[in-house]
Amino acid sequence: MKIAIIGTGFVADYYMTTLANHPQLELCGVFDRDQARLAQFCAHYGTRAYPDFQSMLADDDVAIIVNLTTPESHYALSRQALAAGKHVYCEKPLAMRYEEAAELVALAEAAGLTLATAPANALSAAHRLVADKIGQGAVGQARLVYAQMEDGPVFRAPWQEWRSVSGARWPGLHEFEIGCTLEHAGYALSWLVALFGPVDSVTAFSALTFPDKGPGTGSIEPGPDFSVGALRFRSGVVARLTNGLAAPRDRSMTILGDAGTLTVGDLWDHSSPVYLESAHGGRSLATKLAERLEAKLGRFIHSKPLPGRKIRYGRDARRLRLPNYPSRIDFAGGIAAMADAIEAGTRCFASGDVALHITELALALNNAASLPQPYRLQSSFEPAKAG
Repeated sequence: MKIAIIGTGFVADYYMTTLANHPQLELCGVFDRDQARLAQFCAHYGTRAYPDFQSMLADDDVAIIVNLTTPESHYALSRQALAAGKHVYCEKPLAMRYEEAAELVALAEAAGLTLATAPANALSAAHRLVADKIGQGAVGQARLVYAQMEDGPVFRAPWQEWRSVSGARWPGLHEFEIGCTLEHAGYALSWLVALFGPVDSVTAFSALTFPDKGPGTGSIEPGPDFSVGALRFRSGVVARLTNGLAAPRDRSMTILGDAGTLTVGDLWDHSSPVYLESAHGGRSLATKLAERLEAKLGRFIHSKPLPGRKIRYGRDARRLRLPNYPSRIDFAGGIAAMADAIEAGTRCFASGDVALHITELALALNNAASLPQPYRLQSSFEPAKAG
């Protein structure tokens, strides 16, 4: 299936790096309003540049528009693409307002088109491994989830020097302006809704805790750099999700059930280490030794191994070309899953009602200061049935 990309900024390199994993996708060309950046990108990858967005939409060969522009542009450009009869794969969030996201989903539905949202990390081998273990009853009934999307104090790092493989600057000013939640919550939310279904309500809090983001940031009004939400799922599971740009980097998830606990080391790692601890024994030797050492020393040890035994991946796990640390995600995998579903005449998971639900959740967490609490979700979806 032929695709075209609008937006050749920092994240576009992640998509180009992983496009080779999916030979069923063919890139027709790209466009960016920044002509210098567009030329740099095309020279690096040897790809075609469209003269403008309308030329891209007029290309009858293109089936899917991949919208990698800034979040404020997502709604308008995705709307134009849908109006032109194109399927759309959009970076998170679908729009900056729930009403606009709902409008896009309705437009796609009415036109018989697919509108899907990033991120694609819920398609990872780690996610499949965790979903399989939950399905096999490894933790019994899942009850409580702790998820972290803490990216560390990025504003204190030399972010002005960061470049993508093709030379794009990391958009630090814009990231700080949008805030940690709209940029990062989706990576956890996609996992959560794929595992546990739709959320009924969210009780959340968000704040700007470090207004001074350092030299060169005085021209912006930063968005929230901390948010926390308690999510109550229709399935009965309760989850706590934190997002931040100040606390030490931590992108782990812990799933606690009646019979045990699953711990995922890093939601941004396609093949993250996953650990299983039984509630009735079966703890790893390393965990036991660490606890004995704590008792002997009479103090808490912060750097301990994750609890339980490390679960092995199957030998048939596919080797993929992935970006370097820290974003070891198969970004183009979301587009590929969408294209496969279109070809098969089925619905890909992160599209339609699910895409709207993930977007609404991220907006509710981000805008918690101005929303009634608890916030009742307007959107929902019917979870896929096992088997």
